[in-house]
Amino acid sequence: MSETTIPILPCRTLQPVLDFYSALGFDVTFQQTSPNPYAVVERGGIQLHFFGMKRYEPTESFSTCYVRTDDVDGLHQAFRAGLAARYGRVPTRGLPRMGALRDTSHGMRQFLMTDPGGNCIRVGQPTSEDLHHRPAPKETFARALHYASLFADSREDPAAAAKVLDQVLRLQDERPTPVQLLRLLVLRADVARRLGDEELAVSALSRAAAIHLTAEERDSVEDDLARLKELRA
Repeated sequence: MSETTIPILPCRTLQPVLDFYSALGFDVTFQQTSPNPYAVVERGGIQLHFFGMKRYEPTESFSTCYVRTDDVDGLHQAFRAGLAARYGRVPTRGLPRMGALRDTSHGMRQFLMTDPGGNCIRVGQPTSEDLHHRPAPKETFARALHYASLFADSREDPAAAAKVLDQVLRLQDERPTPVQLLRLLVLRADVARRLGDEELAVSALSRAAAIHLTAEERDSVEDDLARLKELRA
C-alpha cells in the first residue's frame, strides 16, 4: 500500500496565495473559480491545496502543515531568493513572512513561513533520531535563548520572546559569553523588527556586530551570523 497526505488550506482569495508560492518556485497545477475557488501548487514532492472563503480572516488563522525535506538549507536559500525577487526583500513580519533557519531543541533544523492566507508552513530536516524536546538548559543565558527561540519561532509570539530577552539582557550580576551575547542580540533584533521597533532592532544589530569572536566561536554561530547579515542588509 502507498498513501499520500495532502493538506487543504484556507485563504480569502486565491491569487495572492498563488503568487506567493509561484515566487517560491511552485507550479500552479490546478485552478478553478466555480463552483468553489480551489487551487493546487506543487514543487518537487511538495503538494499544497487551497480553497477560498469570503469571510475568512488570514490574520486569525491557525492552519499549518509540516514539510519534511532532506535539504532544508537549500530550500531556505531558494525560497529567500524567490521572495526577495518578488517583493524586493524577504518579508519578516505581517503577511506573508518568512523566518530564520534554526536548529531546534527537538532534533529538527527548520524554518517557518506564513503565506498571504495566514497558513504557516514549517519546513524542516531531522538532525537526530530523537525528536523529543530536550530539557530546558539550567544555565541562565542558554535557558533564555531556549525559551525565547521557542516563543519567537515555534509559537510565533515575538512579544513573549522580547520579554524573556529583555529580562536576561538587563542582568547585572551575570554576564553572557560573547557567543551567547551575539545570539541574544541577533534574536532580540529579529523580534524587534517583527514587532515594528526599528530603532531597537538597529541598536541590537550594532551591538551584535561589534562583538569580537574567535574563528572557532564564529563557526559555532554560523546561522546567527548569517541572520545578522540578513537583518543588517
